[in-house]
Amino acid sequence: MKYGESSFDILYLLFAVISGCVMLYRAKDKTEKLMGLSALILGCGDAFHLVPRVLNYFSDADLTAALGAGKLVTSVTMTVFYLLLYYVWLGHYEEWEKRGVTALLWILCAVRVVLCLFPQNGWFSNSSDMTWGIIRNIPFVLLGAAVCCLYCRKRKEDRVFRPVWLYILLSFLFYIPVAVGAGLVPMLGMLMLPKTVCYILMIVVFLRSVTGRENVAERPQHE
Repeated sequence: MKYGESSFDILYLLFAVISGCVMLYRAKDKTEKLMGLSALILGCGDAFHLVPRVLNYFSDADLTAALGAGKLVTSVTMTVFYLLLYYVWLGHYEEWEKRGVTALLWILCAVRVVLCLFPQNGWFSNSSDMTWGIIRNIPFVLLGAAVCCLYCRKRKEDRVFRPVWLYILLSFLFYIPVAVGAGLVPMLGMLMLPKTVCYILMIVVFLRSVTGRENVAERPQHE
């Protein structure tokens, strides 16, 4: 178990970080740079949690504080990742930015980050307060739902980006039980593996868009 999960985590981190760097290097416009940046932020942020988790399998040292700090960092970077997905959506589909939508998403992002910083979360003591697990994830779920709906609305306009909305939806369906109940039912933590697969699939979509240079017929069509 520990070898399989550890190998998966390491390969995922390498894939996310390397993919982000490749996309940033190959990017031809702002939107493609955002795709690379989002993958890089996702990979680097998850490393703060996954690296101590892997080390915890093979070390007798007390890594409680490191694991807690990693969870905090990952909570923040995941939030930033979904905000970046919104800007990728704007650029990829050449949509006009609506100030109300942008303001709402930024507010949800800011509230989520602030809630994650409250000491009641007990990051560094490995506590499992279900109440705070729910509270801090309410704005995060709303943020993800909003971004998911935006991608879903455009799913028929671009073959490459068509499944992104589904990957977002599935990632939250796998994440929510872990965020709320993993402290009481540790086996729920296994749902993080399929959640990570959803992230990998999103990065693959970005890679195809940046490095594949899809034909004009496969790009979003506008009047």
